[in-house]
Amino acid sequence: MIRVALVDDQAVVRAGFRVLLEEAADLEVVGEAASGPEAVSMVRRARPDVVCMDVRMPGGDGITATRQIVAERDGDLPAVLVVTTFDLDDYVFGALEAGASGFLLKDCDPADLAHAIRRLARGEGTVDQAVTRRV
Repeated sequence: MIRVALVDDQAVVRAGFRVLLEEAADLEVVGEAASGPEAVSMVRRARPDVVCMDVRMPGGDGITATRQIVAERDGDLPAVLVVTTFDLDDYVFGALEAGASGFLLKDCDPADLAHAIRRLARGEGTVDQAVTRRV
Protein backbone atom coordinates (compact mmCIF):
# COMPACT_ATOMS: atom_id res chain seq x y z
CA MET A 1 0.00 0.00 0.00
CA ILE A 2 1.35 3.43 -0.98
CA ARG A 3 0.67 6.06 1.68
CA VAL A 4 -0.17 9.48 0.20
CA ALA A 5 -0.49 12.94 1.75
CA LEU A 6 -2.42 15.75 0.06
CA VAL A 7 -1.40 19.40 0.43
CA ASP A 8 -3.55 22.08 -1.18
CA ASP A 9 -5.20 25.21 0.21
CA GLN A 10 -8.45 24.36 -1.57
CA ALA A 11 -10.50 21.78 0.32
CA VAL A 12 -12.44 20.78 -2.79
CA VAL A 13 -9.17 19.94 -4.60
CA ARG A 14 -8.01 17.78 -1.70
CA ALA A 15 -11.40 16.06 -1.58
CA GLY A 16 -11.33 15.40 -5.32
CA PHE A 17 -7.82 13.98 -5.18
CA ARG A 18 -8.82 11.81 -2.21
CA VAL A 19 -11.78 10.33 -4.10
CA LEU A 20 -9.67 9.64 -7.19
CA LEU A 21 -6.80 8.07 -5.29
CA GLU A 22 -8.83 5.95 -2.94
CA GLU A 23 -10.46 4.22 -5.92
CA ALA A 24 -7.07 2.55 -6.45
CA ALA A 25 -6.51 -0.55 -4.35
CA ASP A 26 -2.82 0.27 -3.79
CA LEU A 27 -3.15 3.93 -2.68
CA GLU A 28 -4.19 5.21 0.74
CA VAL A 29 -4.56 8.88 1.71
CA VAL A 30 -3.06 9.22 5.20
CA GLY A 31 -3.08 12.97 5.71
CA GLU A 32 -4.11 16.37 4.43
CA ALA A 33 -2.86 19.92 4.94
CA ALA A 34 -3.85 23.37 3.65
CA SER A 35 -0.50 25.18 3.89
CA GLY A 36 3.22 24.55 3.76
CA PRO A 37 3.80 24.66 7.54
CA GLU A 38 0.80 22.37 8.12
CA ALA A 39 2.26 19.99 5.53
CA VAL A 40 5.61 19.75 7.27
CA SER A 41 3.92 18.91 10.59
CA MET A 42 1.50 16.46 9.01
CA VAL A 43 4.30 14.63 7.16
CA ARG A 44 6.18 14.18 10.43
CA ARG A 45 3.10 12.57 11.99
CA ALA A 46 1.60 10.60 9.10
CA ARG A 47 4.86 9.36 7.49
CA PRO A 48 3.50 9.16 3.91
CA ASP A 49 5.42 7.61 1.05
CA VAL A 50 4.45 10.39 -1.37
CA VAL A 51 3.31 13.97 -0.77
CA CYS A 52 1.17 15.68 -3.43
CA MET A 53 2.13 19.34 -2.91
CA ASP A 54 0.52 22.49 -4.28
CA VAL A 55 2.83 25.45 -4.93
CA ARG A 56 0.84 28.59 -4.14
CA MET A 57 -0.89 28.55 -0.77
CA PRO A 58 -1.55 31.29 1.76
CA GLY A 59 0.30 30.76 4.99
CA GLY A 60 3.29 29.03 3.43
CA ASP A 61 4.17 27.94 -0.09
CA GLY A 62 4.79 24.43 -1.34
CA ILE A 63 8.36 25.00 -2.51
CA THR A 64 9.50 26.02 0.97
CA ALA A 65 7.60 23.09 2.48
CA THR A 66 9.15 20.71 -0.06
CA ARG A 67 12.63 21.93 0.86
CA GLN A 68 11.91 21.31 4.57
CA ILE A 69 10.36 17.88 4.03
CA VAL A 70 13.24 16.73 1.82
CA ALA A 71 15.83 18.09 4.29
CA GLU A 72 14.22 16.22 7.19
CA ARG A 73 13.82 12.84 5.55
CA ASP A 74 16.33 10.26 6.63
CA GLY A 75 17.12 8.83 3.21
CA ASP A 76 13.69 7.25 3.02
CA LEU A 77 10.51 8.51 1.49
CA PRO A 78 8.51 10.72 1.34
CA ALA A 79 8.97 11.78 -2.21
CA VAL A 80 7.30 15.06 -3.15
CA LEU A 81 5.13 15.37 -6.25
CA VAL A 82 4.31 19.00 -6.95
CA VAL A 83 0.80 19.21 -8.40
CA THR A 84 -0.13 22.72 -9.50
CA THR A 85 -2.17 24.78 -11.92
CA PHE A 86 0.81 26.93 -12.81
CA ASP A 87 3.49 25.75 -15.22
CA LEU A 88 5.68 28.80 -14.73
CA ASP A 89 9.41 28.16 -15.04
CA ASP A 90 10.03 29.59 -11.57
CA TYR A 91 7.71 26.98 -10.07
CA VAL A 92 9.03 24.08 -12.13
CA PHE A 93 12.69 24.80 -11.47
CA GLY A 94 12.05 25.97 -7.90
CA ALA A 95 10.23 22.74 -7.04
CA LEU A 96 12.90 20.53 -8.59
CA GLU A 97 15.72 22.51 -6.96
CA ALA A 98 13.93 22.18 -3.60
CA GLY A 99 14.06 18.41 -3.97
CA ALA A 100 10.70 17.49 -5.50
CA SER A 101 10.83 14.19 -7.37
CA GLY A 102 8.05 15.11 -9.74
CA PHE A 103 6.00 17.94 -11.22
CA LEU A 104 2.47 17.52 -12.55
CA LEU A 105 -0.19 19.97 -13.73
CA LYS A 106 -3.65 19.79 -12.17
CA ASP A 107 -5.30 19.51 -15.57
CA CYS A 108 -3.76 16.07 -16.06
CA ASP A 109 -5.80 12.94 -16.57
CA PRO A 110 -6.76 11.37 -13.21
CA ALA A 111 -4.92 8.17 -14.15
CA ASP A 112 -1.74 10.24 -14.66
CA LEU A 113 -1.87 11.40 -11.03
CA ALA A 114 -2.04 7.84 -9.71
CA HIS A 115 0.67 6.74 -12.15
CA ALA A 116 2.98 9.60 -11.04
CA ILE A 117 2.47 8.68 -7.37
CA ARG A 118 3.38 5.06 -8.09
CA ARG A 119 6.52 6.15 -9.98
CA LEU A 120 7.67 8.32 -7.09
CA ALA A 121 6.96 5.54 -4.59
CA ARG A 122 9.29 3.29 -6.64
CA GLY A 123 12.03 5.92 -6.42
CA GLU A 124 11.57 7.24 -9.95
CA GLY A 125 10.88 10.81 -11.00
CA THR A 126 8.34 12.34 -13.35
CA VAL A 127 7.75 15.69 -15.02
CA ASP A 128 4.52 16.63 -16.80
CA GLN A 129 4.93 16.34 -20.56
CA ALA A 130 3.67 19.91 -20.96
CA VAL A 131 6.81 21.23 -19.24
CA THR A 132 9.38 18.56 -20.14
CA ARG A 133 10.92 20.48 -23.04
CA ARG A 134 11.65 23.47 -20.81
CA VAL A 135 13.35 21.30 -18.18
